[in-house]
Amino acid sequence: MGRFTRKELEEALRIYNEAHARASETGDWSIWANIFTEDAVYIEHAYGEFHGRAEIEKWIKAVMAPFPHMTFPQEWHCIDEEHDAIIFCVQNTLTHPTDKNRKFSFPNWTRVIYAGNGKFSYEEDIYNPRRDAPRVIAEWLAAGGKLACEPKILPKYG
Repeated sequence: MGRFTRKELEEALRIYNEAHARASETGDWSIWANIFTEDAVYIEHAYGEFHGRAEIEKWIKAVMAPFPHMTFPQEWHCIDEEHDAIIFCVQNTLTHPTDKNRKFSFPNWTRVIYAGNGKFSYEEDIYNPRRDAPRVIAEWLAAGGKLACEPKILPKYG
């Protein structure tokens, strides 16, 4: 058995989702980075491994710069009480520039480990951005979407 109850892990997921939503609404991705512990590990299969909140924050601000208001609606989640982990599927989503009911998205599966006090010590994202992102972003741009800036970071792998 892990250190946290199912109820605590469900609350941790709420905190995670709220930080994601606020970062997306404001374009300030340091809000989301602040849910990680100082010594957190983040494994991102396309961009590499990040150690510590400061590295995670530097990376997320750079990678989200062209898409500061991308959203990440969750399709499902499951709680792994034995390992204090939460696993979920999100859609990396860009809203149509004129038709708010139309979305451009691709899936991502994530595993986070809760460390307590509203902080996470680990995240791993599993998806294929080189396969999925170019098509979705091209469709969004063709529909009139605009990058906030040129990409500041490109995937290392994939």
